[in-house]
Amino acid sequence: MQIIQNKDLSQNTETPAESGNASKRENTIKRFTEYTLEIIKVILISLAIIVPVRYFLVQPFYVKGASMEPNFFDHEYLIINEISYRFNEPERGDIVVFKYPRDPSQYFIKRVIGLPNETLEIKDGKIIIFNSNNREGFRLEENYLDENVKTFGDRTISLGLDEYFIMGDNRLASFDSRSFGPIKKESIVGKVWFRGWPFNKLKVFETPEYNQ
Repeated sequence: MQIIQNKDLSQNTETPAESGNASKRENTIKRFTEYTLEIIKVILISLAIIVPVRYFLVQPFYVKGASMEPNFFDHEYLIINEISYRFNEPERGDIVVFKYPRDPSQYFIKRVIGLPNETLEIKDGKIIIFNSNNREGFRLEENYLDENVKTFGDRTISLGLDEYFIMGDNRLASFDSRSFGPIKKESIVGKVWFRGWPFNKLKVFETPEYNQ
């Protein structure tokens, strides 16, 4: 019996301490693998959510220049709604980001003033709009501008089927449709939805109402 017992012991050379350490290493490796897989899963799920939102729904933009003062200032951080105009048409008063027609690599922010098939008359600092509902024309009252702001650049513009006349709120310092003409809907990237910076000026923007 003693010989048999010695033979069995000779087959198991691992001490209890060594066996415990091996078990701990296996558990550590297992936990690390599970943790790594969990991190990868979270990253993939996050990308699946963020990427479509970033590239197809909303997009951040920084304001450059003074053309939209006093409503928007240089270096303000805006969130643009990119999906709205896939289902709806731009409305008068919408603040939009669009690709500059003469250089699509540049992005501008302006306000929609004239809509397709309308005729605009800029005269004596005022804007008169003629359309199918207002054959005699109506004066555009812009409550988002200071009372003393005038729109210069006297002219009459007739818009086509897919053309929009856009202008900056800072009418004296805005390079807009008065210079480069109307833009087409395909040039519009999206509608300004939210101002995220500076924090003391956080705001959600809505389309203004006009008396027409």
